[in-house]
Amino acid sequence: MARTVTTKSKPARKTQWGSDLGFTWGLPNRVLLGAGVAVIVWGYVALSKGSITLAPILLVSGYCVLIPASLLIRSGETTSGE
Repeated sequence: MARTVTTKSKPARKTQWGSDLGFTWGLPNRVLLGAGVAVIVWGYVALSKGSITLAPILLVSGYCVLIPASLLIRSGETTSGE
């Protein structure tokens, strides 16, 4: 007697790669990120020239103030996030 094996295939699960997390990347975010990168580059240039006062101030303000602010500031657009 021949035995046939049937397998039940599971339906394909769809994943959403572009799910809305309530974050909009607006113009203020881009400006702050650009300013943060510029200040960090300026800090490293000042550090290479031997500045021991200006360079740390620029680097700390770039890494600890401007870059996080660019991620935390919400733009004026209202979306249906959470």
